[in-house]
Amino acid sequence: MTPREAKNAGVVACLIGVLVMVAAARRVGIPTWMAPVGVGVIVLGWGFFAWSILKNIAQARARAKDESG
Repeated sequence: MTPREAKNAGVVACLIGVLVMVAAARRVGIPTWMAPVGVGVIVLGWGFFAWSILKNIAQARARAKDESG
């Protein structure tokens, strides 16, 4: 998975998590115990964001090392 794909997956995961939390809070066909599941999906999305940032940093360092050496 490329950093861009991970960032996009993070956005999608956060949006799905928010939708699940809102639906659970408003009791729109989803049981209320699904709210913590929504929080978990949001945390997963932030994990994807963090991974993409770390991967971009690693790629930038590798490019800088190749250019200098």
